[in-house]
Amino acid sequence: MTTRPDRGGDPPPRSAAVRSVPEQPAAPAAEGTPAGPAAGSDAPAGSDAGPDHAGAAATPAARRGDRAQYGVCAFLAVVGGLVIADALRTGHAISTADPIGPKPVPLLLGALLLVVAAIYAVDVARGGRGEPEAGEDVDLTTPVDWRTVLLLIGAFLVNAVLIDRLGWVISGTLLFWGSAFALGNRHHVRNLLIAVALSLVTFYTFAIGLGVSLPAGVLQGIL
Repeated sequence: MTTRPDRGGDPPPRSAAVRSVPEQPAAPAAEGTPAGPAAGSDAPAGSDAGPDHAGAAATPAARRGDRAQYGVCAFLAVVGGLVIADALRTGHAISTADPIGPKPVPLLLGALLLVVAAIYAVDVARGGRGEPEAGEDVDLTTPVDWRTVLLLIGAFLVNAVLIDRLGWVISGTLLFWGSAFALGNRHHVRNLLIAVALSLVTFYTFAIGLGVSLPAGVLQGIL
């Protein structure tokens, strides 16, 4: 039994369960009226920080940067035009060994260059972008090894000076051995044997295979 408050008793306890009133969904915005930010959203109303706006802003800049590729298109077109013009000045020299003559091949190459230039220009105009070349794993902060560069230059200069006097075999040996030394290889005897072998192989390859005689120098009559 429950006691009544007018008879000196305590009031009856009220139910602890409180019915929560469900939130009514917001009314949809009228057509043509931009919807406001959702409740609890940190983004301010009217902000245009979405990815679509960023992409739209970046596209014109990217296309402006690609305008430099039109220079490549122009270069290909000029080369193609020069090849065609030079081919048109070539005479008609047709023989039994060459029935088509010297004109068709350069004309075809020039026309292909013009076609490539036109296709490339259309692709650039449509926003086409070449993928950046994957560079090697090079530390650009490392200074240039001038010692190695100068040693390589010295080896080539010694070969250029001595090739007529001493011959290719000796000057080539010095070139190969000096290049290996400049690049850090310190196996001097092994490098010398490999350099002599390379010089002899290249000397006889040019003489026998290609019919080009390299200077023999002081070894004339021995080789």
